[in-house]
Amino acid sequence: MGKTGYFFSEIIDLLGGECTGAGGNGLIKELLTDSRKLSSPLHTLFFALTTARNDGHRYIRELYEKGVRYFVVSAVPDGNFSEANFLVINNPLEALQKLAAYHRSGFDFPVIGITGSNGKTIVKEWLWQLISQEKTIVR
Repeated sequence: MGKTGYFFSEIIDLLGGECTGAGGNGLIKELLTDSRKLSSPLHTLFFALTTARNDGHRYIRELYEKGVRYFVVSAVPDGNFSEANFLVINNPLEALQKLAAYHRSGFDFPVIGITGSNGKTIVKEWLWQLISQEKTIVR
């Protein structure tokens, strides 16, 4: 079974980039791309993704005030973030994908992907009900 967390220094080693800030090395257990879904600030790494509609850098101040101290950004934001740790990467989305691929490589079981606009959750639950008696399922 794979790891349940990575120290910030391990993530820096994996992703490269330039690290700046407080020099913390906390245990990261959660990756966050949506500031509204914050649940464990002390163990969260926020990826400031830029899309056609939004820019995750806009939410860094809010997350910092809620206790998040680890961020992957394309540029360090202005302001006083004296306890924050920033990993500056050209493309935070590619960094997130690289970290996810690395984490997934630590597991040795098949993956079933369910795609589409509607019905993914119910199909996932149906599959779990059908298969879980015979196989161990992670969902």
